[in-house]
Order: sequence, then C-alpha cells, then structure tokens
Amino acid sequence: MSSNPASPPNGVSRRGFLSGSATLAVATPFVAHAAEQAAPGAAAKDPHAKVAVSFNINGKPYQLGLDARTSLLDALRDHAGLTGTKKGCDHGQCGACSVLVDGRRVLSCMSFAVMQEGAEITTIEGLASTDGALHPMQQAFVDHDAFQCGYCTPGQIMSAVGCVQEGHAENDDDIREYMSGNLCRCAAYPNIVAAIRQARDDMKEG
Repeated sequence: MSSNPASPPNGVSRRGFLSGSATLAVATPFVAHAAEQAAPGAAAKDPHAKVAVSFNINGKPYQLGLDARTSLLDALRDHAGLTGTKKGCDHGQCGACSVLVDGRRVLSCMSFAVMQEGAEITTIEGLASTDGALHPMQQAFVDHDAFQCGYCTPGQIMSAVGCVQEGHAENDDDIREYMSGNLCRCAAYPNIVAAIRQARDDMKEG
C-alpha cells in the first residue's frame, strides 16, 4: 500500500503540522516579550537563559530561575514542588490545572510563569487553614462525594472557589455554565454542583 502523499514524514498529518506551526508562530512573540519584561536583554542574548521570577505561592515567597518558556503549571509542579495542581490535557481544555492568580481563575498550563511576576498564586495546597481545617469547598466535596478517581478534583475545587468568589454560583444553571471548563471524566457533575451549593452558603457565612 502506498503512503498518503498529502501526509508529511514522521506520521504527522498535514492539519496537525499546520496547526502546530500556527500555534508556535502566535506564541513565540508573547514568550519573548514576557521574558524581556522579566529580565531586559537576557532573552535577546540567549533564548534559553534562565529568568529570575518572583511570586508568592500560598502566602510564601518563591524566587525561581526558569526558562522563559516554562508554563506556570510546570513551575508549580517541577520547580516549586507543589504537585497538587494536575497536568491533564496540557492544552487548556480540561481545567485540571486551574489555580487562582490574584484571586482569579487561571489555567496554569496556558500561562507562562514569567508573566506572573509579583502575583499572589493559590493552589490546592494553600486552601486549608494553617491548623489543618479544610476550606469549605474542600469539605463540601468530601460531604457530597463529588469525585471518583480524584484526578480532576484539585482543579475542580480551585475553579469552584473562583466561581463562588466571582458571584457566578447563585443557582444551579450558573454553576454548570461557569464550571463548564472543568471536565470530570468520571461524570460526578451532579455531586459537584451540590458541593458548590453547600460551600457557597458556608463561604458567605464565613
């Protein structure tokens, strides 16, 4: 059987090759600009040079030397040692990597770490109080059994906290709409909605 002449070598489809090229072309200027902002001149001299990035994670200061292309997700997991934030699709489509940056929801796999200079970042490890008491959202997920395999749960909880803080959890329809970016392959969605309802009320009282 002859090979498909429309397919480039190495088994990459024409569509995949063009899509990847377009993504790289769009992303490259943003990476270079972010690196230049973080360390003027460094990226221009050596695109692989380490860039010093400082931010607070869960109330603690971190200063990391990172490749300018490092995602916030990889900075958290591989450099700060905070592995509670999960890498799911790594394409911004599943929500497993959701964290809070300055109080707003961010897909950490789609954000360069150098773009978060000086930011306040909260991960799943930073939700519980210092005495070990669970955050109301964490407790609600336990109470309503709002997880099965648990892989998406950190991102679900972080996104749910953001959803409540944004005022987008006043009814079940809003919860479903504003949590639609977080996928649960185990389909625990009814329990997740119930957990967010409970935590919403507890967070208001707190």
